[in-house]
Amino acid sequence: MASTPLGEDNYPEPILSAGRGAAGLWRVLLLGVLLIAAAVVFVVFGHAIPAELVMTFVGLLAVSGVFFLFGLAAGLFRFAGGEERRTISNAMVDSLPFGVVIADREGKIAYVNQNYGNLPGALTNGVPVGVPRLFAGYSDASEAIYRLSRAAKDGRSAIEDIRVIGGLGGAQADANRAFFYRVAVRPLPETDEGRRALVAWSVEDITRDQESNETAFRDLQRAIDYLDHSPSGFFSADAQGQIQYLNSTLADWLGYDLAEFNVGQLRLSDIVRGDGASLLMRGRGDGEIRTEIIDIDLVRRNGTALPVRLLHRAARLADGELGETRTQVLDMSSAPDTEEELRAAEVRFSRFFNDTPFAIATLDAEGRIVRTNAPFGRIFRWSGEAKTLELQPLQDLIGEGSRDKLVRALADATAQRSEVEPVDAVLSVEGDHAVRLYISASEVSAGSPEQVNVYALDMTDQRKLEAQFAQSQKMQAVGQLAGGVAHDFNNLLTAIIGFSDLLLLKHKPGDPSFSELMQIKQNANRAAGLTRQLLAFSRRQTLRPQVLELPLIVDDLTVLLKRMIGEKNQLSVEHGRNIWPVRADVVQLEQVIINLVVNARDAMPSGGAITIRTANISEDESANLKFEGMVPADYVLIDVQDTGTGMSPEVLAKIFEPFFTTKELGKGTGLGLSTVYGIVKQTEGFIYPVSTVGVGTTFKIFLPRYVPTAEESSAKAAAAAAPARDLTGHERILLVEDEESVRAFSARALRATGYEVLEAEGGEEAIEVLEDHDYQVDLIISDVVMPEMDGPTMLKSIRHKMPDLKIIFVSGYAEESVRRDIEDDQSVDFLPKPYSLDQINSKVKEVLSRVGKAN
Repeated sequence: MASTPLGEDNYPEPILSAGRGAAGLWRVLLLGVLLIAAAVVFVVFGHAIPAELVMTFVGLLAVSGVFFLFGLAAGLFRFAGGEERRTISNAMVDSLPFGVVIADREGKIAYVNQNYGNLPGALTNGVPVGVPRLFAGYSDASEAIYRLSRAAKDGRSAIEDIRVIGGLGGAQADANRAFFYRVAVRPLPETDEGRRALVAWSVEDITRDQESNETAFRDLQRAIDYLDHSPSGFFSADAQGQIQYLNSTLADWLGYDLAEFNVGQLRLSDIVRGDGASLLMRGRGDGEIRTEIIDIDLVRRNGTALPVRLLHRAARLADGELGETRTQVLDMSSAPDTEEELRAAEVRFSRFFNDTPFAIATLDAEGRIVRTNAPFGRIFRWSGEAKTLELQPLQDLIGEGSRDKLVRALADATAQRSEVEPVDAVLSVEGDHAVRLYISASEVSAGSPEQVNVYALDMTDQRKLEAQFAQSQKMQAVGQLAGGVAHDFNNLLTAIIGFSDLLLLKHKPGDPSFSELMQIKQNANRAAGLTRQLLAFSRRQTLRPQVLELPLIVDDLTVLLKRMIGEKNQLSVEHGRNIWPVRADVVQLEQVIINLVVNARDAMPSGGAITIRTANISEDESANLKFEGMVPADYVLIDVQDTGTGMSPEVLAKIFEPFFTTKELGKGTGLGLSTVYGIVKQTEGFIYPVSTVGVGTTFKIFLPRYVPTAEESSAKAAAAAAPARDLTGHERILLVEDEESVRAFSARALRATGYEVLEAEGGEEAIEVLEDHDYQVDLIISDVVMPEMDGPTMLKSIRHKMPDLKIIFVSGYAEESVRRDIEDDQSVDFLPKPYSLDQINSKVKEVLSRVGKAN
């Protein structure tokens, strides 16, 4: 079958057509001239020509015409003025081993070659059809043909592989067999102006090549499958220690997802514990390939060890470089042999999984919770009930401030990043609950919804301890300053109060100087109250606890409190029934109540109501309260409630910090609530603020219930029945005090009652005085804090000389803090500063009387 060239008018022609060209044109014209000449001859000389001759000539012409028509239709010959012209380009297209169609961009055919005509369905009644029409009846080809047609119209190149069941035209022997055709289209360069843009379509049967490729691919897949699912592991590494291949068995053992493994993603150091990587990379120096047997531990993805035996090969190449290794891996870990052992292992794992002190959850690729252990619900306050049928995202349980960091960490884990930074977050539930999240990719098989593992540690207590530690450091620093000032001030007040008492002994109430002396003493006592506030702030004040009835204390303060809060505020007091007694310092307790009421007044600038309540709280009731750090026990509750502006959670977290205040500059020191906190804590109580912005604040103070012992009850009764004691004496007393004014007052007070008093300015001088008097003293009264040698050090140095010595330590600090600095405090008594004349004489008489009884 001959190919068809292009017509001069650029329109497609039938697959068979007459040749065109200059020689052919002249031949046609010459034949026409001859026929016209014959017609003229017959017209001019028709009367002279016999009728038989004319009829014979016409018959010959008719027979010849019919013969040529049948010849053309049968394809026996074609019109050509000479030999058929075939260009080099036609010859090249005709010689291609696949079908070619030249057409314009609209699909009108201009040229086809023989191989295209041989395709089943390429000709319809001897006329070629376009490539889109050739594949029009096959649904599998519709999308590909559409894309090719669009490319042809746009003048672009495109290629598609099309699968046709049964082949083109359905002429194949196996109707169920898949045949493959590679169809391409590309634009042809435009050579003549005025011609339509043309494209070349090609259709190639690639069924045999495709089947060969599929066969080779199946063989390769089968070989890989054999290696992947062999009962032993296998891996290969290059000279740089990068894993080039590992089979599915080894990937499962190590906990890696083979579908996500990329060449070079892992190194030998990632899967071999310790220095095993260097052991596997050393090879042999002589270049010989030899199999080595190595017993070693591999590292699973979760960090656990996998004991294995390696059949390892590594060799040097001809140029001395290390070649790729080939290593077979045998699992040497013990495995359960029976179904019972498997069930027991499941039980053990379940116990371990649910009894861990931290929360575990598995998430899908979207970060939604798939599975959790038992502690997860407790730590995250999560019931596991989703509001919809969908899984709940973990980030919904995390506070907004940490969600972005959590999302990034989950993305890193899903992307199999080697290290994912832990995420510190606060839970979105009510309360300050903090967690630390450790995130890693899951080790389950591909396709499982569990893609990410999350391990959460409850950091709430640790965060609170850190905050309390920071707070305690602040309090300690400020408290040391306050305590030092208070200590020196107490020495001055001791002297002022003491000498006032001495003067009052000489000036009776009728004396004109008596009132002035009383003013001096009263103001000194007020100053002593200020020092107690400083020491209460640092929790080092000297408490004088006594058994108190709280309703009586509150009622006594009511008149003063009403005067303090003003007329626009209302004060109400509500007492519970049969309020238990407490043991506290009455002055300090009154200071607590006054400070809280003043704060309540300042929180109500437009006026409001303040309520003070007292109530008993039993041990069972206190156990049900959700206050942090409070130990269940019997307490007496003091509530101070206001209807003020309230406080935000941020302010509540700082109200007990020193120097923190919400008041304007110059209207608050920031020490009021710090002092209150210190007094309550030193009384072994608890204080908790409860506040709502716009509603008000309630301070709840829990003081331990006081239950007197039998000895205390009998001692109290005996003291009430005993007559007034004689405070005079004659014993020898050594007075050790570095403050001269305090020492002078104390010495005069003791001498006035008949005692022999020896004086010393410090510990070293006191030892010299004792040596001069051969250690013959009945009592030592010593300050605790002194330069060079303090009181406890002096006591330690003389204890072996005077084992039965009785000593009274005086200090402006609390008795408990003093006794902590004394190794043996069983025979030590304590007198707090500032003290009066009566107090020092009473204490000395009490101690010496006890000594006398002992002797």
